[in-house]
Amino acid sequence: MIHLRNVHKSYTVKGKVIPALNGIDLSIVRGEIFGVIGHSGAGKSTLIRLINLLERPTQGEITVDGEEILKYDTVALRNFRRNIGMIFQHFNLLSSKTVAENVAFPIRIAGERNEAKIDARVDEMLDLVGLTRHKHKYPKQLSGGEKQRVGIARALANQPKILLCDEATSALDPQTTRSILQLLREINEKLSLTIVLITHEMDVIRTICDRVAVIDGGKIVENGPVTQVFLHPQHPTTRNFVLEAEHAGEDDPMSTLSQEGDAMVRRLTFMNDAMAQPVFTQIARECEVDFLILSGRFGKIKSTPCGQLTVSVRGDNDKALAALRRLSDAGVVVEETF
Repeated sequence: MIHLRNVHKSYTVKGKVIPALNGIDLSIVRGEIFGVIGHSGAGKSTLIRLINLLERPTQGEITVDGEEILKYDTVALRNFRRNIGMIFQHFNLLSSKTVAENVAFPIRIAGERNEAKIDARVDEMLDLVGLTRHKHKYPKQLSGGEKQRVGIARALANQPKILLCDEATSALDPQTTRSILQLLREINEKLSLTIVLITHEMDVIRTICDRVAVIDGGKIVENGPVTQVFLHPQHPTTRNFVLEAEHAGEDDPMSTLSQEGDAMVRRLTFMNDAMAQPVFTQIARECEVDFLILSGRFGKIKSTPCGQLTVSVRGDNDKALAALRRLSDAGVVVEETF
């Protein structure tokens, strides 16, 4: 659906060239929810704005739905942008217009003049986001989550093929964030909409995305399915995001304990069949070793149940190695800790 090839973007500030993106290669599949995660200043906002050409690349190619969009003239670009909706961190609603008028605004801009059709589309979108009863309210009368739902309804008003989400949950509390992410997930499934979102929160990626790209210093440093990137991070930036999501760090007492002595420390990842079998305790008994759990987490990545334990294997070295081999044979991924 979306392909960026060798994309560079630089800005000139007071005669000095400032690079923002450097050699981006990225493919996004039709109908998936794709996340881009990075710290502030990494280039993620610039990247997402290239997809609808709110920013133009300094160099490179961008293909959307089979079309090379950099070749579009003004009219073609305007028509192309109707196929892309966008929601923002701070909602960007028109404060002088009602909820219904905010949702109707892009429909009118697109040239629709039939009031009955406009009203029907507005009602459909407000029903989709659960705001029918707030139709005649103004933005100041709404909560943050309700404002973002209006933003989503407005972004979908012209039936786009792609929805861009620019830090869409960063201004919301955790409970509201979960409800907005659930809404986006439902919209993706119901409308087969391709969603691209940027965030600096790993929990957002873990909750909703199918695949993720990690951006650092204007470059994609890691890219792949969320289960792979989250459970087996390779790049230091990705590892830091995972540790932040786990609320772990250098001061974590378990982290300190894992580094002491000659203990064999491993990270165990459980997925699919391994989640439903008592392999951990069974192998500990049979191999006559003890597992000291240093840290752990169990939950879901999108809809996939998974778990990870960081353990110190205590006992005879040969028996410990045998236990780890047995775990691996049972479908548990065994890795050295990072």
